[in-house]
Amino acid sequence: MAWATGARCAQGAELAHLLTGRSVVFLFLHGGPSQIETFDPKMTAPGGICSVNGEIATKLPGVTFGSSFPKLASLADRFSVVRSFQTGDGNHDIKPVVGKATSGANLGSLYARVAGQNRPGSGVPTNVMLFPQAAVPEAKPGITSFGDFQSAGFLGSGFAPFTPSSGGAMQDNLKLKLPIDRLDDRRSLLTGLDQLRQGLDRSGLGSGVDAIRQQAFDTLLGGVADAFDFRKESPETIARYDTAPLVRPDQISRKWNNYDHYVDNASSLGKLLLLSRRLCERGCGFVTVTTSFVWDMHSDVNNAGVEEGMRYMGLPLDYAVSAFLEDVRDRGLSDKIMLVVSGEMGRTPRINERGGRDHWGGLAPLLISGGGFPAGQVLGQSDRQAAEPLTTPIRIPNLVSTIMHRLIDVPQLRLVLGLPRELLAAAADAEPIEELV
Repeated sequence: MAWATGARCAQGAELAHLLTGRSVVFLFLHGGPSQIETFDPKMTAPGGICSVNGEIATKLPGVTFGSSFPKLASLADRFSVVRSFQTGDGNHDIKPVVGKATSGANLGSLYARVAGQNRPGSGVPTNVMLFPQAAVPEAKPGITSFGDFQSAGFLGSGFAPFTPSSGGAMQDNLKLKLPIDRLDDRRSLLTGLDQLRQGLDRSGLGSGVDAIRQQAFDTLLGGVADAFDFRKESPETIARYDTAPLVRPDQISRKWNNYDHYVDNASSLGKLLLLSRRLCERGCGFVTVTTSFVWDMHSDVNNAGVEEGMRYMGLPLDYAVSAFLEDVRDRGLSDKIMLVVSGEMGRTPRINERGGRDHWGGLAPLLISGGGFPAGQVLGQSDRQAAEPLTTPIRIPNLVSTIMHRLIDVPQLRLVLGLPRELLAAAADAEPIEELV
């Protein structure tokens, strides 16, 4: 543990005055999306480098996106894209969400350390992790071999994200089909808490397990159960988010080992973003959404190449993110909810001999919307081949700092005694993205 010593450590309600009242939805595109086929098509570059699916004009004069994104192109004045975002290496991991910049903790756990684990009065967790199973129970378990999305790192297990899709059973429990007086039958929840107890005991915080049990029951009885009840949404809103009809299973080639994940991504992505909006409305401050592992477009035995892969992934992403942007605007929540979309890396500027793009840490796509930020911007520039930033790179620590500044009054946070130094480092060591301050 890395708790600061020498002062009583401020907790939850004591720090509530530092919160801005905003929420973040971090959509992690697992596998590493291409910067070129998304928001920097480079159609002036030679063949083999430029976007394989061409470009489409956006609402911003002179700005084009890859042609997979007609809806986002028409909404380009409502968000910003970063063309100088550099994740630093081409490794499969989850570093924008859990990595060096967050000292090994889920980014939402840093927020929960300030906000508290649950929203007072509603029982809604302040930090939630959504895998595809959270929206589509029959989806395959999320791939976790490249990193632990649920890690709370130095903060201890009590600040780990609430993960309703863990094994699928938790999500079914959240439907609250049983009478309240039978909550003691919810053994799957208590089994998970017993596992949590072991982690707490190892970290020296075992005495807090009873409070965490109570937190879990409060969660089940609070707004999170309501958030999962899509019956409270109009059929029009559900259809607005539903990406399942866009890419049907019979439209996806079964020759790829990743076939099931392609299917899961198309069926779950829109529902996950709808669920994220519902959670934020009910008091959740940080929602991490991970896609299935579908953006690794090598054109190998596992993954489709870029042209085919963008048919599977581009359309659901365009549809789901556009629905989210329009929905939060219609509900007057654009300033309250920040959306971040990125992966762990980008793809090589040059297409390989099989029609795929390989791992690349020099440049990656990044979209940011809402949260009171200026919109309709293209931040930074890439070089002629979309290989490296031409302007000052924006790196993961800058993104983490930007998010933390949007959620928390960071200058005042630095005055609080007893906070973990890692938390303060994530919030304040790097500069926020200048154009978004």
